[in-house]
Amino acid sequence: MYDYVIVGGGSAGCVLAARLSEDPDISVLLLEEGPRDLSPYIHLPAMVYKTATGNLLQRIAWEPANGASGGVEAPTMVQARVLGGGSSVNGMVYVRGIPSDFDGWAAQGAEGWDYEGVLPYFRRAESNDTFSGAAHGTDGPLWVSSQPSPHPLTKAWLRACQEYGIPPTSDFNAGVQTGCGLYQITARDGRRASTAVTYLRPARRRRNLTVRTGCRATRVLVEQGRAVGVGYVGRGGRETIERAAREVILSAGAIQSPRLLLQSGIGPGEHLRRVGVPVVHDVPGVGRGLQDHMDVYLVHELDGAESYDVYRRFHRKLGAGLDWLLFRRGPLCSNLIEGGAFWWGDGESAEPNIQYHFLPGTGVEEGVAPAAGSGCTLNVCLTRPRSRGVVELTSAEPGARLRVAPNYFGEAYDLDCMAEGVRIGQEILAQPSMARLLGRKVIPTQRLGTPDELRAYVKARAQGALHPVGTCRIGRDADAVVDPALRVHGIAGLRVADASVMPSTPSGNTNACAIMIGEKAADLIRHGNGR
Repeated sequence: MYDYVIVGGGSAGCVLAARLSEDPDISVLLLEEGPRDLSPYIHLPAMVYKTATGNLLQRIAWEPANGASGGVEAPTMVQARVLGGGSSVNGMVYVRGIPSDFDGWAAQGAEGWDYEGVLPYFRRAESNDTFSGAAHGTDGPLWVSSQPSPHPLTKAWLRACQEYGIPPTSDFNAGVQTGCGLYQITARDGRRASTAVTYLRPARRRRNLTVRTGCRATRVLVEQGRAVGVGYVGRGGRETIERAAREVILSAGAIQSPRLLLQSGIGPGEHLRRVGVPVVHDVPGVGRGLQDHMDVYLVHELDGAESYDVYRRFHRKLGAGLDWLLFRRGPLCSNLIEGGAFWWGDGESAEPNIQYHFLPGTGVEEGVAPAAGSGCTLNVCLTRPRSRGVVELTSAEPGARLRVAPNYFGEAYDLDCMAEGVRIGQEILAQPSMARLLGRKVIPTQRLGTPDELRAYVKARAQGALHPVGTCRIGRDADAVVDPALRVHGIAGLRVADASVMPSTPSGNTNACAIMIGEKAADLIRHGNGR
């Protein structure tokens, strides 16, 4: 028997396993469905175009609605299935969100999760190579670094942003996001900084920490109102039971954590009865409140200029590889998503709600072929959507298909804001510093002019940004799943600690927040917020 059994070795789960096992008097078991992070593609930042579309991902069909289709007949949402989770496959952009995001969490019932309550955990996690002071940490496990050598095309795009009227900023994580600049990334010296590398790898030397990969959790065991263990299927195909003396902690993400609760009979009673799962405890909010960022892209070929696309040629690949091996420099050190900006898709909003990611290359977006020569991609993301959806079971069988219905554009506001974001994106690309470098428009093939054209394009091409949150949200109301200490309402010895507990999406990429949740959850557990 272990003291703690953690399900999910992703961004938050690796942090939890490392922090809890710092106490030599407790034992920790970490179960991860995917394999170890042995693929070399994981550890080279520039290989994000492979990790973002490869076999380390689990594809989950989502249900189109309100005209949103992702541009394909059968749209899928992907979730990482590898040690390190999203931090092993994502774009490495390090953006936390803004103070009002977290103050908004607290206003929704997540006491202690306001900006003042979460900032110490962001700082604890960080080993920042550029910034220090009140907003940043410099001696944490997580490598957070400035871009080593941004591409000239990225610099041209940032100049175009300023020509449009977006001011420059050096730090998107100091409390104010407004502006354009280079993103900091979770990488250093040409290597990705996943939580499997920065947190878990040093901790695996401890005798009180056991890590098992290839283990698909099937249920939480509940006896007399208390979670006492986890059932999982390993490589042999048989179910194994591991018991927890103190707590079971779900860190499997905003899709799989609610799934495991539902399969265990913890969720909306009416739904569970309908699919044939015996109700252990009626928690109406499990799987409800799904929220995700949405993004859409603009792709151009270049006229004479070069982008990272040229490194698809063999001799350029060879040169880049030697540069990385000998000097830890060059294009393999780039995460490809070097520059960005935050601006308004709603002129009446107090804070920007559109995030731009500029890529000096093409083919990173799934379903978009690389440019024939060189090209560039501008990604337009809505950071504070209002639409919410649901994650449900379709059967009592553990391996059955999930129903994932994000309800994108359920609120017309989201569509209008994204359309405005695309309009502004076109204007930025039309500024002198970029216009002189651009050739043929690839996607869309012509300039979008009217509001109807912009909205139609967004509906046809917009996709989930793979930042799902909210399906086990923090709160004290009837639809909340966990309390502010992350304990599941009505079940002792059971917590959830991952992106699913976020009451709403933060204004930026969710990996930084998931790591913060792992840090704060470890403190909540160690300081006696248990049952």
